[in-house]
Amino acid sequence: MTLCLAASLLLGLAASSLAAETPPPDLPRLGLQGTQASVIGVSSGGYMATQLAVAWPARFAGLGVVAAGPWACARGELGRALGQCMFTRLGPPDLEAIQVRYRDYLSRNLVGAPEDLAGLRVFVWHGEADQTVAPSLGDALVDQFAGWLADPQTQLRYQKGEGAAHGWPVGAESDIPANALASCGEGGGSHLLACAPAIAAEALTWLHGAPSSDDRDAAGGRLVRFDQSDFDARGLADAGYLFIPAGCETGGCKLTVALHGCQMSAAEGDTTFVRYSGLNDWAAADRRVVLYPQVETSLANPKACWDWWGYGESTWQLDPLHDSRRGSQVAALMGMIDRLQAAPDVD
Repeated sequence: MTLCLAASLLLGLAASSLAAETPPPDLPRLGLQGTQASVIGVSSGGYMATQLAVAWPARFAGLGVVAAGPWACARGELGRALGQCMFTRLGPPDLEAIQVRYRDYLSRNLVGAPEDLAGLRVFVWHGEADQTVAPSLGDALVDQFAGWLADPQTQLRYQKGEGAAHGWPVGAESDIPANALASCGEGGGSHLLACAPAIAAEALTWLHGAPSSDDRDAAGGRLVRFDQSDFDARGLADAGYLFIPAGCETGGCKLTVALHGCQMSAAEGDTTFVRYSGLNDWAAADRRVVLYPQVETSLANPKACWDWWGYGESTWQLDPLHDSRRGSQVAALMGMIDRLQAAPDVD
């Protein structure tokens, strides 16, 4: 190899490295509607979705929870998270003790007003063969919200996946590449389950009604990567993703926040959930932007889970407020929502 060729290759590698390190653009201001927003999550993202909705219920019309248990289940303790909120070897969650926590938070303005919480529409799905988060925890979540909602009969829908493992169902006959699918009854891998029904359409239709357009293929949109550094919180990755339907750059569209589960983050280069969850197709037809924030792995959080037991707060806190308005990840997510709902960028 000549010195010139070697030098050219080194310069090319340096340029490629620099390009890879260039941060993505900021999260845009899109003038999204302040009403009809929803938050939906799977596994740890389901726990975080509930934390977000209970902390700020006036900011959401709907909540979707897939394969997770009740709000504040862990109450700031990792041992309880493992023993009562994933497996139940320590017994079922103590809903009365959790309600005491809720009332304490309410007295300190750390959660939203009960009347706002009572007005949510809620969708819950849990696989009956889930060996990661026990199916009984879905029952406990439903019992919890039945006590909070004004009319659970009309506001709450609970679906159980017969024979389904832990994960996010995408339909039994999905167009997703085969290598991106996980077995319905075994799970693992991408955690996108080859199970019916396709949960994205089921959940969003329950929360918001049928999409505004019947022609989902024609609606279209684009998936973009954005810089999360403006919303600093322990555990957040450098970048997140945003699906923007055609015509939603100038304001007036709606918003859904979609929270991945453990081992589903795109921070490690796996964008399966943000591309193939089914949310983008439905959202394109409903003029609904989908925000996909991302968590990174760390020693405290090796599987890139959302903070539902307190790892993101100060290490010295005996009672972390991760599940309240003061939770660092909750605050960061609300900051992203505020940015998207701000007046559109001029350019």
